[in-house]
Amino acid sequence: MPSSDLPTLRIIKADQLPASCFEPVDPQAREQALAMIEDVKANKEDGLLKHAWRLGDLPSGDRKYTVTRDELRAAFEAAEPSLQGLLERVAARVRTFAEAQRASITTVSTEIEGGAAGQQVVPVSSAGCYAPGGRYPLPSSVIMTAVTARAAGVGRVVVSSPRPSPVTLAAAYVAGADLLLAVGGAHAVAALAYGLGDALAPVDLICGPGNKWVTAAKSIVSGFCGIDMLAGPSEVLVIADASADPQVVAADLLAQAEHDVEARPILVTPDAAVIASVNRALQSQLETLTTSEVAIPAVQKGFAVLVGDIAEAVRVSDRIAPEHLEIQTADAQAVGESCANYGGLFIGAHAAEVLGDYGAGPNHVLPTAGTGKYTGGLSVHTFLRQRTWMRIDDLVAAQRQGGGPGAAAG
Repeated sequence: MPSSDLPTLRIIKADQLPASCFEPVDPQAREQALAMIEDVKANKEDGLLKHAWRLGDLPSGDRKYTVTRDELRAAFEAAEPSLQGLLERVAARVRTFAEAQRASITTVSTEIEGGAAGQQVVPVSSAGCYAPGGRYPLPSSVIMTAVTARAAGVGRVVVSSPRPSPVTLAAAYVAGADLLLAVGGAHAVAALAYGLGDALAPVDLICGPGNKWVTAAKSIVSGFCGIDMLAGPSEVLVIADASADPQVVAADLLAQAEHDVEARPILVTPDAAVIASVNRALQSQLETLTTSEVAIPAVQKGFAVLVGDIAEAVRVSDRIAPEHLEIQTADAQAVGESCANYGGLFIGAHAAEVLGDYGAGPNHVLPTAGTGKYTGGLSVHTFLRQRTWMRIDDLVAAQRQGGGPGAAAG
């Protein structure tokens, strides 16, 4: 297809942002996910397998849907040494960052009138880590979720990923998973949340990105078990000015667009010439992009927002609260520090978002569809509970603080 026939980002104003930017759960997907969840809750393994067969997770009639720790080890040992080393290096970088996060919050105690009080920081007992398995294997998602859970001290880690490739299985071993469910979608979320009787115990918390049915399912089970966030189809927003390289901006937009046809690439700039040059670069790169059949529909869903100045660009970005926010401007550090709402921030032309996706250290499981306004990305803190306690040793002193017998209690 000639580049001139390929899509470009449509241009809108700041007051024309699509409502879909702020809808973390698709209503139709929620209705469909609820039906599947109720089936698995009622029929356990049979309900799970019915949907696994229907959706192609497993060959019809195949009842083996788990991969044991020994089988994960065998997959790792069968991998090429270069791949083994790559997985171990990425896991080490993610682990190092997660352990630094873990060290930032500690068990503490302090004296109070008549006694002492404090907090204990303890992990959940078990976690289910979801890794998408659609168009491409995503071993990085396995590592990002399971390694972080282990760094938090989680005792039992179950990975769920449909149609897992050998590299996904190897990644699950490196990440420390105890078990892998070779199913995905809302039915997998239901199995993790409610268990499958003797076949699988429920987990305390479910984390990881997924499609709109996974996101809907997580919203449904939230409360019965914990969830990390509503992390749906990927999105990237680039704030750029005339100093940005349009080829770099276009490449970073396409790096997210090729994830999924539902992904959303967004450009925000005060310069109409930047939009024009980035759109030309998008067309040129799409012409040779091997994943263009996925990226093209995503570009068609994306848009460019023409604003009055960088300050307005920041306000637009804060309204959207993008999953990935890139700053490619003359004073990128200052602009980045002025932004309030996002999942992950990538400052400057050299901080390519793909570095975060594939293992620089910070987690790539990030909030989407505006949910970054009230939550952050996956971290060890996701798996930790802060339990408070108090002890009274001197009743007289404690009564002085509280106003004595009969004082109102909060």
